[in-house]
Amino acid sequence: MKDFKIRQSEADQRLDVFLAEKLAVSRAQAQKMVKAGQIFVNEKIASAHYKLKDGDEIKIQSVETQNLASLRENKKTPALQIIAETNDYLVINKPAGLIVHGGNGITEPTLTDALEKKYPALRKIGDDPLRPGIVHRLDKEASGAMVIAKTQDMFESLKEQFQARTVTKKYLALVYGAIEKEHDEITFAIARSAKGYKMAARPANQDGLPAGLAGRRAVTEIFIKQKFINYTLLDVVIKTGRTHQIRVHLAAYGHPIVGDDLYGTRTTKELNKKLGLGRIWLHACVLGFDDLQNRRQEFSIELPPELKSILQEVK
Repeated sequence: MKDFKIRQSEADQRLDVFLAEKLAVSRAQAQKMVKAGQIFVNEKIASAHYKLKDGDEIKIQSVETQNLASLRENKKTPALQIIAETNDYLVINKPAGLIVHGGNGITEPTLTDALEKKYPALRKIGDDPLRPGIVHRLDKEASGAMVIAKTQDMFESLKEQFQARTVTKKYLALVYGAIEKEHDEITFAIARSAKGYKMAARPANQDGLPAGLAGRRAVTEIFIKQKFINYTLLDVVIKTGRTHQIRVHLAAYGHPIVGDDLYGTRTTKELNKKLGLGRIWLHACVLGFDDLQNRRQEFSIELPPELKSILQEVK
């Protein structure tokens, strides 16, 4: 059992934020403790969003409490690749293989772990404790530009820009097969697959409705950047932000992304093994948004070496 008594200087903050700071754990870990019924405030089981008051007594009942701080300190978090930084935001180059934030069943280090370690004040930014400062995501297996809000004002501004679709998001994707159209727009609706762990998309029927699929509207524009014999390099612009949108759209379009075993065909999965990329060939190369002074900011991220080497291999 570990006890704390709240001083006046500690009042008015959320319980999960207080626990994260005192125990040197992430907010996600603190919330798990609360959900597990390990945290008591004034002898009552508490909620993570409880606002602390002067004089509150907190008791932590867990045989693992003594080890939490050391576990957090010893947890290896990835180094941040910072492209630009101001008082209001960070722009980073997320590497492939790094998941953005934690959730149920996620035990590996995340981007938010690294962010909270370097910028503890981020724990108070945003509207979801599991996603401090996070306004958008990239797939674990993808790489490229992400913006993270460092202030609540910037978070709200970016959130509005994403909702209004004024943020510029451009990607490069290498796909299997030869695409004839220099430009096309994929508008298949996207929904959760019956398998649960992936998404699904289908072309619309003559009535304009998804064939056998009730999903959410999604729009992906593709432009041919370079043609190879059995591959096509695409510039991709998304007008909506659905889960796995680019991956599921290109697979439903008949041209799965190189390295994508989740949405690939039996043939492309075998080809993925031969290429040995170990990730999907998808990179967020350009990101643009307005800062708090309404000045347009745009950032370009160079292709990582492993993607460049694949382009040399498929020529």
